[in-house]
Amino acid sequence: MDGANSSSGKALDDLESGAGRVRVICLGLSALDQIWRVERLMARSEKIRSLDYATLGGGMAANAAVAVARLGGAAAFWGRGGDDAAGREMHASLSAEGIDVDNFRLFADGRSSVSGVIVDRMGERQIVNFRGHFPAEADWLPIANVARASAVLADPRWPEGAVALFTAARARGIPTVLDGDVADAEVFERLLPLTDHAVFSEPAIAAFAGTADDAALAKLMRFNCCVVAVTRGHEGVSWYENGRLHKQPAYPVDAVDTTGAGDVFHGAYAFALGAGLATGDAMRFAAATAALKCLHAGGRAGIPSTRDCLAFMRTNQ
Repeated sequence: MDGANSSSGKALDDLESGAGRVRVICLGLSALDQIWRVERLMARSEKIRSLDYATLGGGMAANAAVAVARLGGAAAFWGRGGDDAAGREMHASLSAEGIDVDNFRLFADGRSSVSGVIVDRMGERQIVNFRGHFPAEADWLPIANVARASAVLADPRWPEGAVALFTAARARGIPTVLDGDVADAEVFERLLPLTDHAVFSEPAIAAFAGTADDAALAKLMRFNCCVVAVTRGHEGVSWYENGRLHKQPAYPVDAVDTTGAGDVFHGAYAFALGAGLATGDAMRFAAATAALKCLHAGGRAGIPSTRDCLAFMRTNQ
């Protein structure tokens, strides 16, 4: 990392003791992931044998909320599901993590989001997602609760909810973090003007800005975000802030499964911002959290505690 916009080491060292005071609202997608592990990913139409199978909770904002909770913060998940078997299972699993799910609404006439995930021996994966079917309106959200948050995060799967959440947070000076996954351009046109920290995946920024190179970050500053970033997997993360480009290398690990790594990065980043870390330290902390997650199979199984994450960072400086 170039060291710019980094807070003192003391701030990072204090992260564990202050974790319980960090409150993050995560809004967006919760999905039930059906995961098949295979020798190799499919390159054409064929039948292949699965080495293992599991059904686990997933979804961008939901995984981010789990990351916040595992790191020791107070997490709330705001989202929609169907009042079906998948929705009830997701609701119960998030609640078991200690996450506030009072505003994870299961609609009687809705259909929950379900994903099929194929993971090879190298940890790479392919995902097919049914996004679910539910009402778009967000007028039932308890927006007054935003005042108690340290930071808020949203993915692009529920724009109406994200607009309501980000508008309320902006009015109160609370940092807003957008998980910039692939979405229609009009979604980003709505959300980016309300976003303080926009952190894109490479496919998403390429689709929206026409390129995934670092020049795209400066171009997207026209939306007046404080930070525009792109995560690049094993190549780390690049971000543009205060007229300058910055880079954080990825921590080298022998990845078992990259599923959910981006979601965990976003949750850890929002947690770190909520704790008061400057951008550089927040990026380092998020990169370390995502790296440790990749050492375990599944989108949530390897999410570390803040203590483990800080210890990993100290031994990988």
